[in-house]
Amino acid sequence: MLKTFGLFLLTALAEIVGCYLPYLWLRQGRSAWLLVPAALSLSLFAWLLTLHPTGAGRVYAAYGGVYVAVAILWLWAVDRVVPSATDLIGVGLCLAGMAVIMAGARPGA
Repeated sequence: MLKTFGLFLLTALAEIVGCYLPYLWLRQGRSAWLLVPAALSLSLFAWLLTLHPTGAGRVYAAYGGVYVAVAILWLWAVDRVVPSATDLIGVGLCLAGMAVIMAGARPGA
């Protein structure tokens, strides 16, 4: 379970970086060359999703909880916006949902 969670963290980071770099180009007038590492990061994101042993739908659903947590950490660490109490409660709910999905029974799986 810890290995899966770590893989989810890497996957979320790759997705966020892949989306953040074009944002810098489009909204902050940064170099279009940022699209090159953005494309590489999004390719890494897609590849990392293939490393999970369970069905893609379940992986995407559980991954969503970790993505939300990493996005809020990104908000704090990169954008320098302190998360609100409701941000943190939402992250807790998302991670609890992820844990239920990943630990749940697998009839026929």
